[in-house]
Amino acid sequence: MAKEDEKKDAPPAAAEAKPPKEEKEKKEKKGKERKSSQDKARDRGPVDPNFKYIVRLASTDLDGWRPVQYALSDIKGIGVRAGAWISDAVGVPRQARIGNLNEEQIAKLQETLNQFAVNAPPWMLNRQYDWETGEDRHVFGPDWVVEVRNDINRMKKIRSYKGVRHESGKKVRGQRTGSNGRRGLALGVQRGAALAAAKAAATEAEGGAPKAGKIESKKDEKAGAAAPAAPAGGKPAAGGAKPAAAGAKPAAGAGKPAEAKK
Repeated sequence: MAKEDEKKDAPPAAAEAKPPKEEKEKKEKKGKERKSSQDKARDRGPVDPNFKYIVRLASTDLDGWRPVQYALSDIKGIGVRAGAWISDAVGVPRQARIGNLNEEQIAKLQETLNQFAVNAPPWMLNRQYDWETGEDRHVFGPDWVVEVRNDINRMKKIRSYKGVRHESGKKVRGQRTGSNGRRGLALGVQRGAALAAAKAAATEAEGGAPKAGKIESKKDEKAGAAAPAAPAGGKPAAGGAKPAAAGAKPAAGAGKPAEAKK
């Protein structure tokens, strides 16, 4: 009886393991409410009434919802570290939305970008000891695209390894080419197998008649070899066989006149 009373008083183990209804509802809501990156950016803080959705810097359109540090990295030639250095130099918080900045702050950002090669440390520049001028420069924006194109053309002219690889459209920095980078005229594994099967089918369809002709010619050769030789008298064989060859020697006694009868 005591054991039965203990079993009745003890709560079931399954009920303890189950979470309450409120936690289940929260988990379901989290799974359903998946916010986009733009919605998450809107939830970071208040938006200025004069908010700019697009900010124009260095001939590049920047997303106003992004923080200053990462928005500046959208400019070609400017990375995340350079964007952090520029925002600190201007006195703008790195995580502030670039669309909330006023016109004065945006103008300061542009001035700092223009003077980046002068004020930034030399290890942060992307054109250290330029081969044309020998100076430390930093190129960004559309100028960066032009400089990269000129560098590639120079490598092609001097026929360097990288230039030759650029010309042939192959990997330049030592990557694998057998398993990746299959584009253009390169045949993939499946495509090559399909082409080989198509070629085999075409050769079988075209080569049906020639194969039969070859067999017939072999039969004729065997029949000619098995044919009987011409008789010694030089008479043509029956059945239209060819006479003896012109250069063949006459048989013995064939050229002598017949003896007169006694």
